[in-house]
Amino acid sequence: MQDMGEALGLAIGLVLSGDADLAEIVGLSLRVSLTATGLACLIGLPIGALVAIGRFPGRSAVLVLMNALMGLPPVVVGLLVYLQLSRSGPLGFLGLLYTPTAMIVAQTILIAPIVAALSRQVLEDLHVEYAEQFRSLCLTTTQTVQALIWDARYSLLTVGLAGFGRAVAEVGAVIIVGGNIDHLTRVMTTAIALETSKGELALALALGMILLVIALVVNGAVQTIRMSAVRQAHV
Repeated sequence: MQDMGEALGLAIGLVLSGDADLAEIVGLSLRVSLTATGLACLIGLPIGALVAIGRFPGRSAVLVLMNALMGLPPVVVGLLVYLQLSRSGPLGFLGLLYTPTAMIVAQTILIAPIVAALSRQVLEDLHVEYAEQFRSLCLTTTQTVQALIWDARYSLLTVGLAGFGRAVAEVGAVIIVGGNIDHLTRVMTTAIALETSKGELALALALGMILLVIALVVNGAVQTIRMSAVRQAHV
């Protein structure tokens, strides 16, 4: 077990020196989380938009389900993906278990409901404002969705950033399907858990610092985009 002061000094040294192992872990974390966020947006935004403008039987139940899925337990998602991708599972022949692809799948399943639910609220509020205008223009459903998404692009970008923040901080699901394999599936959160359990605090602290910086950057970006959207709305 390292002394805290010594570990902190070593951690700062790792960050400032651009340690290769540290850079590899951070790079994989960003690649996995950004890919999962992109996929989640491709899935969640259209679903959120269709539910926002649609009026159909059972819509209330769909809304309840969407909101409930925002709180999916990560370990349960990891377990379900593991069962599908394991050698005895229906998708075992793909050989994806304990690969970055499996981690992307798990993160996508986790954050797609978040993107869908948050975008639904944003787009529904906007649709109420523009409903009469859309009806007068006789827009199709596709045209309405496209118009809403474009007009709400700044707000939806904050939704995407919220999804990314959730993904990059995930540990439960990715450690189940990724296995935390060195130089293959080790990401920031799983590396922090492993190094802390080993008592090797330097790398854990260095990764923790970077994770905090990423969180600050994401939150700063969200705030900046919101302020920009408000300014544009008043122009």
